[in-house]
Parts: sequence; structure tokens; C-alpha cells
Amino acid sequence: MSIFRPENNLTWRVTGVEEAAILRMSRKARELRAKGHDIISLTIGEPDFDTPDHIRQAACKALEEGWTHYAPIPGLPELRAAIAEKLRKENGLSCVPEEVVVTNGAKQAITNTIFSLVSEGDEVILMQPYWVAYEGIVRLARGKPVILSSSIENGYKVAATQVAAALTERTKLVLLNSPSNPSGAVHSATELKALANVIRSHPSAMVISDEIYEYIVFDGIRPVSIGSLPGMKPRTITINGFSKGFAMTGWRLGYAAAPEPVVRAIQKMQGALTAGANAFVQRAAIAALEGPRDSVEAMRQAYEARRSLVMTWLQEMPGVRVLPPRGAFYAFPDIRPALSEARRKEIAEDVDSFCDWLLERHGVAVVPGSAFGTNTAIRLSFAASAEELEAGLERLSTGLREIMA
Repeated sequence: MSIFRPENNLTWRVTGVEEAAILRMSRKARELRAKGHDIISLTIGEPDFDTPDHIRQAACKALEEGWTHYAPIPGLPELRAAIAEKLRKENGLSCVPEEVVVTNGAKQAITNTIFSLVSEGDEVILMQPYWVAYEGIVRLARGKPVILSSSIENGYKVAATQVAAALTERTKLVLLNSPSNPSGAVHSATELKALANVIRSHPSAMVISDEIYEYIVFDGIRPVSIGSLPGMKPRTITINGFSKGFAMTGWRLGYAAAPEPVVRAIQKMQGALTAGANAFVQRAAIAALEGPRDSVEAMRQAYEARRSLVMTWLQEMPGVRVLPPRGAFYAFPDIRPALSEARRKEIAEDVDSFCDWLLERHGVAVVPGSAFGTNTAIRLSFAASAEELEAGLERLSTGLREIMA
């Protein structure tokens, strides 16, 4: 008689998905801390600030007022209207509430969209380096990721000409993330216009524009929404949320703005999977959009100061090259010289084992670039205090100098 094993019933959706490198490094850091090791973790992309007070107060008020029941699947009408007004004022998107759907986080907005638009064999263009979740979601939808490469030499940006060369009759989506996680690259208006020209030349391709880091930009930059460009509104799904700019990661609230037929499809997908987002959190989100932005700007300025600190350290380290990130709160140094030397000295074979070595020997956790489709870089989050950054960067510098000695 055969022995029953529950794991034999698991589907390809689970067995085919590997543990994300970000989560793996965070888990290893926690395990080492639990064993008494002194560990500095620069892995997780989560603001270290508390949610602004007026947003928290709005949530408490909503609870007291009884906003504790199921919310409509597409979101509270008042929040959808506030998002549409925000998109009109801040992003130049002529949007009505019926073209907005509220989701349980921006990640769900992306998932709902891909599952609504991608059928088996459809191609989705990803621009390397890309956020770790994109490729996995496309594969779960049975789509085919088409990965276009970039490097530090071209600012970690994929050119419109590369996208044009990759388009086929099976292309369904192009996934854009600006400001970018992990590189911090921000596409200029000129670059987006060139990309828009390419997309409009295709009979059916659409763009998912992930703009979750739009409030975290530096050097006086103002990000441009590709959906605001001529002819792009019918082809664009704009994804955003409250986690990064408003320091609301644990609140799990995002949204998608898209042509109404796509919004209806996303609503249907959301209804099948999770139903509506938390009601009192949606009330707090209205306060976030309509209330003061002093805290948002204060956090942005703090990130900009930390960026300067990180760049000062990285530019002095041997074996790395780095570009100043223009947005988000990550540095993405290219470590090809250090990796080459680490291989020669048999310290590490690749970027993953390099990061393991840094953690185990020097007590600093960073994310291997392989998590983002790039095997020659590492990602450091500077959503951490100056003291923690100084300590982590000193350990990274010590490790690199050991390798390059």
C-alpha cells in the first residue's frame, strides 16, 4: 500500500514558483539574528517611517463610525472619485471613477490585470532589471515573459528600439516601472514618448505602468505617466498604491486605472479571488489623498539625504560601479569586478553565493540582482536609519576590500 503524501497533490503553480531572493535573504538574516548573530539587513523595500498621523486618525474615526463591513468590490465610490481626481491633477490622466478599481495592494492590481489580459502563450515584455514579482505573475497566468536586457552602461533603461524589435503578434503587454525597483531609474518624457510611439504602432499591445514610487524622486524630477501621452490612455493600465509614498505598507491598498472594459474585467477577477478591499482602510486612503502632504515630502527629503550617504560610501568601495538612483529608495551597484575576483579566489561562484558570503561572514544582508533578472548587481535598500545604513555600508565595504585585496 502506498503512503499518502500531501505534497504530491501540490500543483505546478506552487511547485514551479521559487522562493523570492528578497524573502530568502530576509529569512536568513532573521535566522542568524535568532542564533545571536549581529546582522544588518538592507533587504526589504519598506519605509521605516510610521504612517502619517492624520491618516491613522482617519482610520480610527472610520472604525468608530462603523466602516467595518464588506466594501464594494471595485472600491468605495468616494475613494474611486478621489483617485480619479488625483490622477487628473497630478498625472494628467483624464479619468473618471468608473475607470478606477481599488485592490488589496498594488501587487494585486498587477496580478488582476495580468490575469485579465494574458492568455496561455501571450507574450509580456519585461524590462530588466524588473521587480521580482512580475515574471512569476506572468508565468502563473501561463504567459510568456520576454525579457529585454539593460546594464549600468545605459542607465538600466531599455530603449524603445529594443521594445520595437521584441514586439510580435503574440505581444499582449509591456510592463513599465518608473521610478524603478530595483535600479531607481526614472524614464524621461522623451524616453516615454519614444516608447509610446512604439506601442501605438502595434495592433493590440498595452502597457502596465507601475508608478508605486512616484512620490519618491530626487534632483527635482517630476515623473511622467505614460498614460497621459497622446493616444496612450486606451492602451495603458496605471498601477499605484499607498504603501511607499504614504508609508502604508501594512495597510495593503492599491489601485488600477484603465479603460472601462479593462476595469470591469479586473473587478470580475477581484470578485473571484478576494472581493473588496478593507473598508476603513479605504476611508483612511481618502484622507491620504485629500489631506496635507507635509509628511510625504519630509520622507522624500529623508530618502534623498540617505541616498547621498549611500552614494558617498559606494563610490569609495573597490570592485563596484554605481549610478545615483533618481527615484525609489534603492541603490543597485554593479559588482562585476568584485564577482570576478570572488570567483578567482573561490569565495563565491555567482551573485547569490556572493550575497550569502556577505551575510554569513560580514553580517550584512543585501539582495542579489538575480532576483531582478540581473546577475551582475546587488540591491541595497536605504529605507533604514542613517545609523543602520552606516553600519551596513561599513560591513559591505569591509567585505569588498577583503575580496579585492
